[in-house]
Amino acid sequence: MAWLNHRTVLLGASALLCAVAASGQRATTFDSADDTRTALAEALEERRAAEARSERLEAEAAAAEDAADRASREAAALAARIQQAEAGIAAARARMQMVDGERAELREELGREQRPLVRLTAALQQFSRRPVAFSVLRPGEVQDVVYLRAMLHNAVPQVQESTAGLRMQIARAAELRREAEAATEALSAEEVALEERRAQLAEVESESRLAARAAGVDANREAERALALSEQVRDLDGLVEELDRAGALRQRLAALPGPQLRPAAPEAAQVADGSGAAPSLSVSDAGLSSYILPVSGRTVTGFGAPSGSGLSQGLTLAPLDGAQVVAPADGRVAFAGPYRGYGQIVIIEHAGGFTSLITGLARSDVRVGVEVVGGAPLGVAGPDRPTVTLELRKDGEPVNPVLFVG
Repeated sequence: MAWLNHRTVLLGASALLCAVAASGQRATTFDSADDTRTALAEALEERRAAEARSERLEAEAAAAEDAADRASREAAALAARIQQAEAGIAAARARMQMVDGERAELREELGREQRPLVRLTAALQQFSRRPVAFSVLRPGEVQDVVYLRAMLHNAVPQVQESTAGLRMQIARAAELRREAEAATEALSAEEVALEERRAQLAEVESESRLAARAAGVDANREAERALALSEQVRDLDGLVEELDRAGALRQRLAALPGPQLRPAAPEAAQVADGSGAAPSLSVSDAGLSSYILPVSGRTVTGFGAPSGSGLSQGLTLAPLDGAQVVAPADGRVAFAGPYRGYGQIVIIEHAGGFTSLITGLARSDVRVGVEVVGGAPLGVAGPDRPTVTLELRKDGEPVNPVLFVG
């Protein structure tokens, strides 16, 4: 009978929703559906940006004539591919959470609409199982049976019309199941790509370290001086200021002219007027027009937001566990190592008096004194809900990094 078909559809919908519920169970990452949609859009945008950056770096590596420059850009391209996969994972998880939320609402709505229909179909099913011959044994039963049969015949179209919306919801449940399966497949593919690219980057970095080991004596001495300086200063701000002063001194010394031979006619020599000093650099000259964030993730604390020690001087980001951390722009590593209370930190000097400070790394993979390109791998974030903080300073003064993100 038609009402039996309706009951079968209802039970099938319940089984469908319950079957796919277990596959989508995850810890809630976002507080609302709007937050989830925003996170999805941001992850997709970060994925596109990382893909474009990797393609640009791969083209630059192919065109580079210097072997060291080519290797550094290849490593940066692999790091961008890693961040592309990480953003894809974040997008897949956000998409799965959106499906889970809609499926939970649909389950509740179906449950509310099922209750009266289930009671009706149960009563009708019990009535249908009683043979008509039994009704002859009781006076009046045959007339009642005929009346009920006629009533049900006329009621079936009304039941079908009233359950049209319910059938649409059941179809939506099946569609949600397909979306969840597609998101799961995308997540698996991105995770496989992530592991492959991490292995490739580890191989490239291993080769680079072996090639640089012979020339690492001076870098080791500079790293020891930086570590000694970190033990002397009292806080992180003091460390950045000392490194800024050392970097400014190094730039002034590099701008000085080299030794000149005694002129053949000393009487014709003239005193230099200082016009040969290095010109000051603007923001665009500093290479910060292509400034990027060191990790892909949502912003936990913005620049200037209230924090425990006053106003935030940078950005705090929440990436995936073990996320790849990269250099925000071209520069020179002034410090890389542990610092009390901040985990592993990396400080990069840029042209024009800019300095980037990245804290919260679980591991740093760069050495002091190394020149890095924007997007070069610096290390990885922690394994358990990590946070990575970025501070950008101009001549020692904090500035908002978002203003320079292209």
